Formats: sequence, C-alpha cells, structure tokens
Amino acid sequence: MDIRYLGASKRYSEAVVANGLVFLSGMVPENPEADAKAQTENVLAQIDSWLAQCQSDKAHILEATIYLPDMNDYAAMNEAWDAWTAPERAPARACVEAKLASPDWKVEIKITALQIK
Repeated sequence: MDIRYLGASKRYSEAVVANGLVFLSGMVPENPEADAKAQTENVLAQIDSWLAQCQSDKAHILEATIYLPDMNDYAAMNEAWDAWTAPERAPARACVEAKLASPDWKVEIKITALQIK
C-alpha cells in the first residue's frame, strides 16, 4: 500500500493519503486575532487547499471533528460552516469543547475525506 505524507514534520504530517482516503491533521487558524467566524473561514480555506493537494474536495469529506475551546462560539462557527458546505453533502460531524494548544485559537478542525481518482 502506498502512503503519502504531505507537510511532514518531526511530530506530524498536515495530510496523509492512503488507500484512497485523505486524513487531514487538525487545522488551526492563521488569523488568531480574528473572531470565531473569521477563524473558521480561514481554517475551511486551508482545508480546501490541502484537499486539493490530496486530489479531493469538500464534496468528498466523510467525517469532520471540530474542536471549540468555548461553546459560545458554536453559532459563529456553524455560520461559516453552513456557508461552506452543501447540505446534501454534509459529512458525519462531531463538535466538542476542548482546550486548544494556543489560547488565541477559537477553532480546530480535523477531516477525513475520500480521494477523487
């Protein structure tokens, strides 16, 4: 089985592709000064970019896990999410409250998708 590691560092890879599946590490915002909606939009743009590099797209996402350090940001995150996803292609999803590695991050999203061949 061929396994591709993209954006690999000592501790993790940004993406791993194996057996037609794409696994994205938890994506975090590049705009830590922004509000939860803007941070979510930034993370979703990163997801689009990584999926494209892995020969996939948001229409082929199978599962998403969303981490929020403050559930008061749930509505703002969902506003960005709903604008990004197609309702008829909504993946399986969980959203959990969790302390993130940086206190400035308001969202982290981990994705599993199907590769487009």
